[in-house]
Amino acid sequence: MAGAIASRMSFSSLKRKQPKTFTVRIVTMDAEMEFSCEVKWKGKDLFDLVCRTLGLRETWFFGLQYTIKDTVAWLKMDKKVLDHDVPTEEPVTFHFLAKFYPENAEEELVQEITQHLFFLQVKKQILDEKIYCPPEASVLLASYAVQAKYGDYDPNVHKRGFLAQEELLPKRVINLYQMTPEMWEERITAWYAEHRGRARDEAEMEYLKIAQDLEMYGVNYFAIRFTIKPLDKKIDVFKFNSSKLRVNKLILQLCIGNHDLFMRRRKADSLEVQQMKAQAREEKARKQMERQRLAREKQMREEAERTRDELERRLMQLKEEATMANEALMRSEETADLLAEKAQITEEEAKLLAQKAAEAEQEMQRIKATAIRTEEEKRLMEQKVLEAEMLALKMAEESERRAKEADQLKQDLQEARESERRAKQKLLEITSKSSYTSMNSSTTALPTDLPSFNLISESLSFDFKDTDMKRLSMEIEKEKVEYMEKSKHLQEQLNELKTEIEALKLKERETALDILHNENASRGNSKHNTIKKLTLQSTKSRVAFFEEL
Repeated sequence: MAGAIASRMSFSSLKRKQPKTFTVRIVTMDAEMEFSCEVKWKGKDLFDLVCRTLGLRETWFFGLQYTIKDTVAWLKMDKKVLDHDVPTEEPVTFHFLAKFYPENAEEELVQEITQHLFFLQVKKQILDEKIYCPPEASVLLASYAVQAKYGDYDPNVHKRGFLAQEELLPKRVINLYQMTPEMWEERITAWYAEHRGRARDEAEMEYLKIAQDLEMYGVNYFAIRFTIKPLDKKIDVFKFNSSKLRVNKLILQLCIGNHDLFMRRRKADSLEVQQMKAQAREEKARKQMERQRLAREKQMREEAERTRDELERRLMQLKEEATMANEALMRSEETADLLAEKAQITEEEAKLLAQKAAEAEQEMQRIKATAIRTEEEKRLMEQKVLEAEMLALKMAEESERRAKEADQLKQDLQEARESERRAKQKLLEITSKSSYTSMNSSTTALPTDLPSFNLISESLSFDFKDTDMKRLSMEIEKEKVEYMEKSKHLQEQLNELKTEIEALKLKERETALDILHNENASRGNSKHNTIKKLTLQSTKSRVAFFEEL
């Protein structure tokens, strides 16, 4: 009995020690994950687990979002997960999304995974029309999205219609113009072809650099009742709030987070961020060197293939020439044989005609010698003599003609044999050229010390010295200058596209955002001008305002 009680007590104790868990589903922009979480976990425990799983270190940009009563909310780091107003049914779903946005994506985003998640989220917001994007900029952004997905443009692979199933433009832009899908694809492909040589991360960064200048980028919108109270007493007082308490808390949470990120940008980078940036620079340099190596190998392979194709083409040409020369030689030999046979026959016919002419002459002499006593016999004899003379004359003419024909045939035979000699000489020359080309092909083979053309990655080690970093810095400066020039050229291209498709626009389908964007553009109002005006104001007053929140 005592043993049974002890066993029951130990089982109850073990049962109490086992932590209770619940299932959580995390949805990112390109994947879904499920985790088993303990009930005592706070938001930070779950958030850190997700970041570790993704290999994400720039955690300050992101958060876990959930929906409650048609309102979005963010998981608080210092509060238990189950203490939030999350649905009770499992798995509990959270969306891992960017909560705060960088001012300059190229300078602030260090990790490639961070950049990729931002790219996917911003692209979706543009396609879902949560971020307004002008039509000409939509086409340019679509071309960078295609480069990120498909790599370099290849007309043999990316044929007409390869973008038919892709969602690349907002529906608002498609409906605004009288343009077919083929016309949109043609304009996207024209810019896509210009991005040749850009890797996926470079194409995604170019996308973000353009998208971050859009007016609605990084902006959250709420329905509010306005009053805002600024710190400057000279300015009129106004405040704002929402009819929903959750929305008010969300606005306050976003304001605090944006202020923290604003202050973080103005401080020196922490040791962790410095290490991340150094690793990112080394990784970028390593990838650049790897791309250059692969590009050199690809160029060498293409040159070798071109040389091989040229040699094969030349060999086929020589073979065709040799075949034609052989056929010409055979025809010449056949013609010479026929002419020789015909000349022999003609010569025999001439001899036969000459013999018949001699016999006719003998017959004529015999007839003349014969005495003809009667007049009738004499007349008949004279007629026969006349006929014999005429026959002899014809025989002589025919013999002369046959002799001339025999001479002509002999001359043709001589010319045919001369043609045969030239054909044999031509064949001999072609044969000697083929032998010489084969020797050149063997002697022009690539040296054995050149790298192999296969693209299997080699294990490389890099020693980044000061000179390498200086050279990299110079290259970065050079890239900045080139980027400014490209930006000017890009703006010209955007204006050209805008002018080109303006004639196809359906004015009656313009949305309120289209009209507002056009008005701001005509007045010269832009996101950059607004930021410039804000920076001219008192930084101290703005900081103090955020610190009081």
